[in-house]
Amino acid sequence: MKKLTCILTTGMMMLSVNNYVNAANNNEVYLYTWTEYVPEGLLDEFTKQTGIKVIVSSLESNETMYAKLKTIGKDGGYDVIAPTSYFVSKMAREGMLKELDHNKLPVITQLDPNMLDRPYDKGNKYSLPQLFGATGIAYNTSNYKAEQFQSWGDLWNVEFKDKIQMLDDPRELFNIALLKMGKDPNTQDPAVLEEAYKELLKIRSNILSFNSDNPASTFISGETDIGLLWNGSVRIAKNEGATIDMVYPKEGTMLWIDNLAIPSSAKNTENAYKLINYLLSADVSEKLTLNIGYPTSNLEALKRLPKTLTEDHATFLTQEVIDRSQWQIDVDNAIDLYDSYYQKLKAAK
Repeated sequence: MKKLTCILTTGMMMLSVNNYVNAANNNEVYLYTWTEYVPEGLLDEFTKQTGIKVIVSSLESNETMYAKLKTIGKDGGYDVIAPTSYFVSKMAREGMLKELDHNKLPVITQLDPNMLDRPYDKGNKYSLPQLFGATGIAYNTSNYKAEQFQSWGDLWNVEFKDKIQMLDDPRELFNIALLKMGKDPNTQDPAVLEEAYKELLKIRSNILSFNSDNPASTFISGETDIGLLWNGSVRIAKNEGATIDMVYPKEGTMLWIDNLAIPSSAKNTENAYKLINYLLSADVSEKLTLNIGYPTSNLEALKRLPKTLTEDHATFLTQEVIDRSQWQIDVDNAIDLYDSYYQKLKAAK
């Protein structure tokens, strides 16, 4: 989803909507993805093999990506993008994604069937899965115990006043309130959303900050002891020596997949297919998951991963947790109501 900032590899550059080159170029491909998903050196072999330079733009949020592509319109755009599951369905419905030619994507045979043909893109008509994610309650193991966070409702306890870091995302906040209330976390019902907003107002005094750009960093620095994190972010914090672990509450959590897709405005489509095959290949997928923790969609890469990673259930969720969780899906026009309430919530303190 929203990831941390890092130094991009040589041969890549940050890209804004204003400097996109609106012409096809056989020697280039424009990739718009979460910065964390392009660790140093990951794309070097692709350029070496194909002669194609990958020009990378850092994706800050699905909402920002969507707005940029709308602004660019049909006359220009990126060639490969990395929308999260619920945005795949939204963008496909609005004609913003190309239908994929699976004959040009042989890598699809290597992908985990459990991550294919999901409700947000039946038959993978518009996207292929890259990484699997979920949201949980992260805590500093030196100061807290897992037993303190068995329900989403535990975050409402007064003992956590001014201590909780939330993800800066309206869906994430409403998800936990709706799950706490026993309601559909993908609801579009205005009355239920109003009720969830009122529930979130009760936790407002407990919220120290909102952070989605680099949520693991405050756990690494010791500024934060409790907060919402994604499973990969927890692994990154652990790799940096943070005393941290994650709980997935009894009500379940929200599951999502970050995907690769080709926007309808892409100019370098053939290069886009080559890049998608490369990014989802076993060797590249293994390197990426070792670097950032998120479970990969490539089955061969999964087999190669060390048990110290795959048996870390903060990062690789148990089947029991998955079974009691739900997929985050598109809420259509109700997203405007989510965002309106969210902005009011942030301004409430």
